[in-house]
Amino acid sequence: MLPFLVALAAAAAPLAERPSPLPPYVAAYQPTGVDERGAWMMADESERHLRDAPEVIRDPALNAYVRGVLCRTVGEDRCKAVRLYILHIPAFNATMTANGTMTIWSGALLRLRDEAELGAVLGHEFGHFELRHTLAGFRNRRSGSDVMTWASVLIANSTALQVDILGGLYRFDREQERAADMIGARYLAASAYPSSSAADVWDRMMGEADATAIGRRRKADQRYTAGFFASHPTSLARATYLRSFADAVGDGGSGEGERYRAALAPWLPTFLADQMKLNDFGGSEYLLGQLAATGWSTPLLFARGELYRERGNPRDLTSAAGFYQAAIARGDAPPEAHRGLGLALLRGQQVDAGRTALRDYLRRKPDAGDAALISTLAAP
Repeated sequence: MLPFLVALAAAAAPLAERPSPLPPYVAAYQPTGVDERGAWMMADESERHLRDAPEVIRDPALNAYVRGVLCRTVGEDRCKAVRLYILHIPAFNATMTANGTMTIWSGALLRLRDEAELGAVLGHEFGHFELRHTLAGFRNRRSGSDVMTWASVLIANSTALQVDILGGLYRFDREQERAADMIGARYLAASAYPSSSAADVWDRMMGEADATAIGRRRKADQRYTAGFFASHPTSLARATYLRSFADAVGDGGSGEGERYRAALAPWLPTFLADQMKLNDFGGSEYLLGQLAATGWSTPLLFARGELYRERGNPRDLTSAAGFYQAAIARGDAPPEAHRGLGLALLRGQQVDAGRTALRDYLRRKPDAGDAALISTLAAP
């Protein structure tokens, strides 16, 4: 292992004092040997498909913002080695491959509170890249069947499945995950962001997992398994050792929550709509509550109305109508808030008020795709 990698690997153990500055990044590395060249080739092929995939969010402002957070976290020299893609997939995940391809999924962006937490996720992934974990994992697990499976699936299936298969090929073990966690925490500690943000992410992931289980009438899994890769440490273990590191470092700094919310604002309704479609009432309600820690905005009220209306219990319909009405009262609700209100009132046997709300929807959006159906429901 090269000297700068040895220095970085030492970060896997919590430090009792503020960590020393990160060593300079060596960007001119090229793959050597059949394993590394094979890993690079498949990563390059994956990225070639990824570039044109419909799941990629190409919004220049959002991409520039997320990349800016990465650069402020790991430093400009390291940032130059990464090609970053934002994927419209409503699950909490990010990935990194051997050739410098990084992805962050929209479900992760929705769940993070500020720039520091985004930096923690992106820094973790970059840690895998800097420590060559993708190459080590590929070398340990390479087989003819793996390569054939990858080649056949890559061409035939969606980007989301391609990413999942790639994750299987580049699977990391627990020690690699811990090392990447701690390297990510060191990036935060060396940046203007507080290193405690890394533990905050996992605290909320445990809370959401519990809420999902309770909402589905299951017992909460107190082991808090991470889910995407079976070899990951548990969420509880990660929160514990990352919190210990942050306490020892004692760094400060701002997470830049307002700036994060402003950058995500144009996409928040879309990401919330994706979440409401996941049939996860408990987890979604928990997530909405977390997002509303700074106040119930119009998009959050509207999403909560949709969530309760979709579940559709009698009390849910009353609650949903109240959430829609609160959103509408703010003056900037989308026309669909009137649609949701009308449907909730109709199902709650408030026929006249429901029809009035549906007519308000049609007046605000006469070219709606469901105008014919809604017109029928709104008719006396």
